[in-house]
Amino acid sequence: MTRRLAIAAIALLSVSTAFAQALPPGKWWRRPEIVQRLNLTDEQQDRLETIFRASAAELIDLKADVDKASIALRGELDRPQLDRVAIHRIATHLSETRGKLFDRELTMLIEMRGVLTDPQWNRMRNELNQMERRRQQPLPRARP
Repeated sequence: MTRRLAIAAIALLSVSTAFAQALPPGKWWRRPEIVQRLNLTDEQQDRLETIFRASAAELIDLKADVDKASIALRGELDRPQLDRVAIHRIATHLSETRGKLFDRELTMLIEMRGVLTDPQWNRMRNELNQMERRRQQPLPRARP
């Protein structure tokens, strides 16, 4: 039972949110290559910036809460004597905190999606799918 609990906790630590795959990292609406590919207007860029700024502080706080809970869980798992109650309590808190982070990220994504036209969104999704395929391709082996 202890081993299963530890494996579940480790799996919980390694799961990332789906949001990370929904949009490019950073202020993508300010990158010239993305602005050009999507044909973003100045107004769209400003609206995306406003949405980001309205979300940023809360996202930072929620990410910090996730990190703190992850550290606490790792600390409990590293103890010589496992305290199942404490591990479960911390894991539950971590799960709830990740849920809050996901909800806030999703809200921001929905708001940003509302700024883009359907063709812009489709181009964005195609670009991200291509990036993901390239990322998943194995690196070529070095020749001796």
